[in-house]
Amino acid sequence: MAVNACVIGAALFAGEKISEISVTQPKDLFPESVTSLKDGTIILGSVPGGVYKIMPGQKEVKPFVAREGNGFTTVLGVFADEKASTLWLCNTGPGVLKSFDLATGMAKGSYPMPQGAVCNDIAVDDNGTAYASDTAGGKLFMLKKGASALEEAAADPLLAGADGLAFGDKTTLYVNSVTASKLLRVDLGPDGKSKKVTELKLSSPLGAPDGLRAIGKNKFVQAENGNAARMGGRLALVTVDPKTNMATITTLKEGMLATPATTATKGLAWVVEGKQDYRNGKNKGQDPTPYKLYAVKLP
Repeated sequence: MAVNACVIGAALFAGEKISEISVTQPKDLFPESVTSLKDGTIILGSVPGGVYKIMPGQKEVKPFVAREGNGFTTVLGVFADEKASTLWLCNTGPGVLKSFDLATGMAKGSYPMPQGAVCNDIAVDDNGTAYASDTAGGKLFMLKKGASALEEAAADPLLAGADGLAFGDKTTLYVNSVTASKLLRVDLGPDGKSKKVTELKLSSPLGAPDGLRAIGKNKFVQAENGNAARMGGRLALVTVDPKTNMATITTLKEGMLATPATTATKGLAWVVEGKQDYRNGKNKGQDPTPYKLYAVKLP
């Protein structure tokens, strides 16, 4: 059964697009990551476990991958690979990369990281290799198409706090650090492993960057939670010049609560307020609803 939700913002008539979604159930949704399909479907990962779906043009949040029976502890990243009909998911405590059927939500595979790793987010290359960040270990792991176990793809001091990741081109992976507020470039070799990690120069400071999604060659949308240097959540457009390793940061929307996740579909970037401080923070015990998703037209 669909979970009730209400939508405010743009009216739902005459084909007008939704610009804001307000979710009131489940109360313990606490979204940390979001992904989307080409048709406009939005898929939310819930920190306490489980995955939810919002169909194109709809205002209902529907359960997609059940919390029960899938070994969830803390769910962080979700990433839809439509080419392989696979939904990738990062579970942590322990760190495990999991895969599910994108059509049915049924479990396909489970690939553990080393003890102590925190699987956070996922990106997939053109060959179907899935990459996952380990925030605690400052590493990237990869699962080649058809493989049965993860391989270490990158380990570098610059990767401390590695979180969101996305491909700029076929052999270049960009990674942000949620703890150091950095953007990094990872050049990959023919074996899919890192040849070099480079810190990018930034046109303006970041505030605990989290979700990162590609919207074109060397162009991304990024969600920032905010920190002491930059208060409040922000959705930013990130454009990288690979010749100079300069990242130009352009604000698309700001003034929100902490925003750990973003995705892009059908010309819109969606950014999500996670409300994690209502789960384990200063607002714990208070009603966290509504959870807000905002749509911003991409330039």
